[in-house]
Amino acid sequence: MLTLKGRLKVKKEEQVINDRFKKREFVLTDEGSQYPQDILFQLAQDRTSLLDQFNEGDELNVYFNLRGREWTSPTGEVKYFNTLDAWKIEVASAAAAPAPEASFEAPGDEDLPF
Repeated sequence: MLTLKGRLKVKKEEQVINDRFKKREFVLTDEGSQYPQDILFQLAQDRTSLLDQFNEGDELNVYFNLRGREWTSPTGEVKYFNTLDAWKIEVASAAAAPAPEASFEAPGDEDLPF
């Protein structure tokens, strides 16, 4: 389980991909470092409604799993994709902020201009 605290920047509409899969994407801005990061998350299936109660600008705690998959194109090229699959969202409060369980910064990232 991973968590991230940030501000809701973009709240997209639900997308029905096919009769067995639907998703909803949103962007959370992590302002915990010198250079804020806009992180794309996905809610899937019956969790797409978890975002309904929140507004852009709200400070949230997002609980998520990191998912990865391999895909082979019709030409045989192999590609890899990652998804941040959110499963719980709550309003962040200073007293109840979760302890970071994962760090997205590599040593030296604070020196990069992007």
